[in-house]
Amino acid sequence: MPTYEYECRKCGHRFEKFQSITAEPVKTCPKCRGKVARLLSGGAGIIFKGSGFYQTDYKKTSHASHSSEKKAESGKSEGKTDKPAK
Repeated sequence: MPTYEYECRKCGHRFEKFQSITAEPVKTCPKCRGKVARLLSGGAGIIFKGSGFYQTDYKKTSHASHSSEKKAESGKSEGKTDKPAK
């Protein structure tokens, strides 16, 4: 359900109302009972929380990450280099 923002035409009071899309718009100000107008807003957008999409949804198992680290370390200790031989 969306949150709608309203402003009173009489007293200028602004307020938000969390209501269904099919619900009737608010017509009176909760402070002075004057007429209100629904304001246009950009919305909240998407909010990402946490450490990231990749880590939370496609995280590798700890076993696979440890084995790849061991392979990388063993390659270094055997004297292998990244430079091509001449």
